[in-house]
Order: sequence, then C-alpha cells, then structure tokens
Amino acid sequence: MNICIIPARGGSKRIPRKNIKDFCGKPMLARAIATAKNSQLFEQIIVSTDDSAIADIAQQHGATVSQRPAALADDYATTAAVIRHVLQHVPKASHICCLYPCTPFLKPQYLTDSFERWQSSNSLYCFPVLEFESNVLRSLKLSDTGEVSSMFSQHELTRTQDLPQAYFDAGQFYWGSREAWLSEDKIHNHALGYVLPKYSVVDIDDDNDWRFAERLYQAQLALA
Repeated sequence: MNICIIPARGGSKRIPRKNIKDFCGKPMLARAIATAKNSQLFEQIIVSTDDSAIADIAQQHGATVSQRPAALADDYATTAAVIRHVLQHVPKASHICCLYPCTPFLKPQYLTDSFERWQSSNSLYCFPVLEFESNVLRSLKLSDTGEVSSMFSQHELTRTQDLPQAYFDAGQFYWGSREAWLSEDKIHNHALGYVLPKYSVVDIDDDNDWRFAERLYQAQLALA
C-alpha cells in the first residue's frame, strides 16, 4: 500500500501560515495534495498537522488528517519522527512518500519516476537532489577582516571540470519503506538520489522568496 504523508504544522515563523497561504489562487497545501493525487501512486494521502485550519483545508481537498501531538509540532521535531507517528495508525502502509507542503513546482512525473527508480534499487530511501551551480570544492571563505581564502586549499588550483559534481537535497519529498522509516533516521546516508532539472525548485523561506516563486510559477504557466 502506497501512502503519501504531508507534514504541515501551524507554527511557521518566517512566513506566517505558510502552509495554507494563498499561492497563485490556491492554498499552498492544496497544491501539494493535488500533485500527490495526480501522480496516481497513492491509496491514501494524509496530512499530519497540529492546526485546525490546516486540517480543514486538507479535508476540503481530499486528504485525511492525522492529529499531530504537541511534542512533534515544535521547531525541533524531525521529519522521521512525524512519519513514524503517522505510521502507527496505518499498519498496511508499505511504501511511504513524505511530501513537503511548499512544493508548488513539483510535477507528478517526478514522483512516479523517482518511485520506479527507487523500486529498481537496493536503497532504503529515494529523494530529489539538485546540482550546485558552482562546485563547492572551489568555494571561498572570508576572515573577520574580509580577506579571502580557499575553503578547500587542496583544490585551489584544480580545474572545475576535474572535480566531482556536488549535489544538495532539494527538500521536496522522500520515499522510504515502512521498515526504513521505523528504524533508520539517517536518510542521506542510505538513499538513491533523483536528479531534478535546474529551476524546478524554489526555496521559499521569506516574503521575497514567496513573491519570486509566484512570478516564476505564473511565467511557467504562460509558457506552457
């Protein structure tokens, strides 16, 4: 049984009510639910929340709600702990996708493609990654007085084309088996990386990010 779990607590600090804030005419959470539905992968879509307004919107858009305890709704609760809490109440779930709510650029195809690749691998998890625009091994640091030095001096003169490509967690979704979520916290060390196209993710942390994301979303709709 495939299920999608969307963790959406009510205590967003930098963008108040971020998970249900209107994004181009629809609550942000509703877009994540629609993406999960349109993938046709899941027998159940569950929103884990401590917030009644979030719960109402989740139900209005076809998801079920898992009431999250206060201990798992603060700034220190881990994603894995939230998933484990939900799984206590869904014993038949075997393949679980944790989908973050603020993912308006995520396409259903990315969920289906990554699931297929994960199922063909021996990895405990699968999640999307993006390439760093500049190679991190050639990164620089500044002293307190503003003087520049190489972060990795051994690669200061290495040509960038001779360095391994570096990637980072795109922060969109995580596939994992029931056994993996219940027993293994270190996702990054036991996962298959699914490479996303450039510009397919916007990290939305403040109001400027939000406005930029809306404009990019509208531009992509106009070009579609």
